[in-house]
Amino acid sequence: MDKDSAHIVAASKVPMLKPENGNTAPKITVVEGVEKVIPPTTAEEKAQKRLEVNARKKRFGGNAATKKTQRNLLNQQYVNFTAPSSELLDQTFDRLQKLVSHLELLGETISQEDVNQKLLRSLSSEWNTHAVV
Repeated sequence: MDKDSAHIVAASKVPMLKPENGNTAPKITVVEGVEKVIPPTTAEEKAQKRLEVNARKKRFGGNAATKKTQRNLLNQQYVNFTAPSSELLDQTFDRLQKLVSHLELLGETISQEDVNQKLLRSLSSEWNTHAVV
């Protein structure tokens, strides 16, 4: 037996992880030039991780009382919305649009005309001549 065939025989005897058990091969990551082996993940570990992620999403969404409180806070921010004179027009618009989007996600409906009026009224006095036009 020559050197190459001995190498092939030795390599064929290396045990392999079988995917039917729910296991995956270990992963190797390189962080700052150092190799780190991440151990195989079992099907149970994957299922547990999935359950944790779903539970975290449910907690983040909150219950009806939490959503009502959040909606009230966002409504108050919308009512008191103003644009500081140091802020650019597109920054003010983006801030208002983000606020309106959050309100819509919580079930509040605000017409586009109201949003436009809110934007124009929130601008500083130096924008008055432009807002009138």
